Amino acid sequence: MVDNSAPAAPVLRVRGLTKSFVGNVVLRDADLDLHAGQVLGLVGENGAGKSTLMKVLAGVHQPDSGTIEIDGRPVTFTHPVQAQHAGLSTVFQEFNLLPERSIAENIWLGREPRRRGVVDTATMNRDTEELLAGLGITGLRPTRRVRSLSVAEQQVVEIAKAVSFDSRIISMDEPTAALAGHEVELLYRIIERLTERGVAILYVSHRLKEIFRLCDTITVLKDGEQVATEQAADLDEGGLVRLMVGRSMSSFFPDPLPGTTVGEPRLELRGAGNGYVDGVDLTLHAGEIVGVAGLQGSGRTELLSAIFGVDPFTRGQLLLDGTETQVRTPRQAIRHGLALITEDRKATGLALHQSILDNALGVVRSVFPGRTGAARAAVPQMLSTLAVSARSMAQEAQFLSGGNQQKVVLTRWLAAGPGVVLMDEPTRGIDVGAKHAIYEVMRSLAADGVAVLMVSSELPEVIGMSDRIVVMRDGRLAGELAAGATEEAVLAMAAGSQDREDVA
Repeated sequence: MVDNSAPAAPVLRVRGLTKSFVGNVVLRDADLDLHAGQVLGLVGENGAGKSTLMKVLAGVHQPDSGTIEIDGRPVTFTHPVQAQHAGLSTVFQEFNLLPERSIAENIWLGREPRRRGVVDTATMNRDTEELLAGLGITGLRPTRRVRSLSVAEQQVVEIAKAVSFDSRIISMDEPTAALAGHEVELLYRIIERLTERGVAILYVSHRLKEIFRLCDTITVLKDGEQVATEQAADLDEGGLVRLMVGRSMSSFFPDPLPGTTVGEPRLELRGAGNGYVDGVDLTLHAGEIVGVAGLQGSGRTELLSAIFGVDPFTRGQLLLDGTETQVRTPRQAIRHGLALITEDRKATGLALHQSILDNALGVVRSVFPGRTGAARAAVPQMLSTLAVSARSMAQEAQFLSGGNQQKVVLTRWLAAGPGVVLMDEPTRGIDVGAKHAIYEVMRSLAADGVAVLMVSSELPEVIGMSDRIVVMRDGRLAGELAAGATEEAVLAMAAGSQDREDVA
């Protein structure tokens, strides 16, 4: 990081940027100053205007008013390629890569070096190796097909593509949303290398911990308006949350509701196993929230999938409310009172092109058609309780923010009245306000006697929301910890002598 205490002309200056869609102002009078070698964090709840601002800077949208200057020169972009050639590249959360092309072909697409009119593959691969080496990446062959890459490796390719334009400014939208802990560290090192070379980074993330780790300055947007720009050193998480949500949140994690009691076992596993997990003994009681921690690949998601009948157990016993039960399919699981909130709401949680109402009724219509009328009557109140922000229940789910989409996923399952709710990364990629709303729903479920089993990659979330914590390692339960356990204790059980940053 560079010292920005001395006055210096910003490499990027934005003044009065305003953008509206169909008469609805989504960004109003935004100002930014971004200096060479600086990381500027851009934060705010879903719908605050962050994505709109990034897309205007990238040339995806054109502003209604306001100015953008790079190195003191006014610029106007009507296409992302213009922004890239001006030295401003954007790495979006949704990757823009061709899976059947190689790493090199993706990076230099449309700009391939040529010799005698033919693509000079050798030069292109050599340039790619040098580009990756400059980012500290030595394990990726330029000839590898993108479809064979992990999410983290695809992220590296997107960043390398941005750097290949000799970009002085790189915007990153939720770059760690789908990365494991050790992969996040790789991204951090890449960002540090870029800033050392004088590249300015505009960094959007819902993860406040990494905002404070990486960013020199933080700009807060709320309801399309800029409410603050502060030095990161002058803020703490509590103060930043107050700026983002417009109200004080004494705790990220609400306490159990009065009257919540732990009841009889709702779900019991005895020596349960399949091809992914083995020898699992677990009891989940009515009224409690049990967190599942562990490394990526430890079997956390696979455990939930087995319970829900996606990859059913092939040995051991599964008991529901004291009765041994065979759960071979998700439909059987639903009929037995199980619900599964999957980790990828867009791929497996929602029908994106259907309305909010159709999504909310999806499970009931499919499995309990006779309850559809009652569920339809209850859905508006459920959506209101969750504070879903939408024009109407007829709005398609694809047009909702991530936080509101996740709330619709919850409504979809809660409308079926489950007794056991399995949650896989329930707050991934959503803002702190939406997270708090989901935490409150979890506490409400527990107060009503529902049992909640939650997988999360965020240790503060596991610790803050769990009545008990079970830790998985290599497809088995490594042990159990009481509520309020330290991160160090969870990590020691999950990874033994491994570095804490390896924990996802």
